[in-house]
Amino acid sequence: MNSEFSNFEMRVATSEEDVRAAQRLRYRVFVEEMGAGGEGVDDLERLETDEFDKISDHLILIDNSRQRKSLDHVVGAYRLLGIEAARANNGFYTESEYDITLLKECGRPIVELGRSCVHPDYRSRTVMLQLWSGLAEYVLNRELEILFGVASFHGNDLSKFDQPLSYLHYNHLAPSDLRVRALDGHYNTMQRLRPDDVNAKQALKSIPILLKGYLRLGAFIGDGAFVDRAFNTIDVCVIIDTNRMSDRHRGYYVRNWSKP
Repeated sequence: MNSEFSNFEMRVATSEEDVRAAQRLRYRVFVEEMGAGGEGVDDLERLETDEFDKISDHLILIDNSRQRKSLDHVVGAYRLLGIEAARANNGFYTESEYDITLLKECGRPIVELGRSCVHPDYRSRTVMLQLWSGLAEYVLNRELEILFGVASFHGNDLSKFDQPLSYLHYNHLAPSDLRVRALDGHYNTMQRLRPDDVNAKQALKSIPILLKGYLRLGAFIGDGAFVDRAFNTIDVCVIIDTNRMSDRHRGYYVRNWSKP
């Protein structure tokens, strides 16, 4: 392993301590950094939780040089929820924002990516690739084909994101069979500018690093943006169909995701 990652460990959470450490990281990122609130925020314990945590796998990136006793050892996290667990319980988190009937009824193995976050001191391309490496191993081992979830822009003023939202709509809109849509009553068009007024360079600068990574893998974007006021974000739905990846995208996937 590269010496840069000599203290790192990537795995699915195996204990309550691991899960609470992921929830502590979520509090650090979503509450302290981004201003999220809601019923799942525990300010006393500094945890961000919800009802989906108990039925999901938690993929965690651990820095073993950090303190476990203070739940400080998890520096990156994904929450992964499969179709069987979702059907047996309360569905998917994404369903609170988008109509994902097309995905649920497609007959293919799907998994929801949720609560993805990285500690601010670890936000680099190399760390993101380390996190995605673990995600790819999880996906490949379980023969999953479609990954989906929401990706967020920080803030809830749509006008500040006219460029990136328009760029995503015109360049990455999902094909009709995967085109989930923001729920009625919460739908906000992403066609905020005319095509000729979109500056791709400017738009890409405003797209979060995680979402940029998804786009490099050939990700699609659902129809419409959702304003999540509790989390102080503007969300878009991301769909990755591994069977639709081009050779270029698949090469990136295999090279950077399937090898630790």
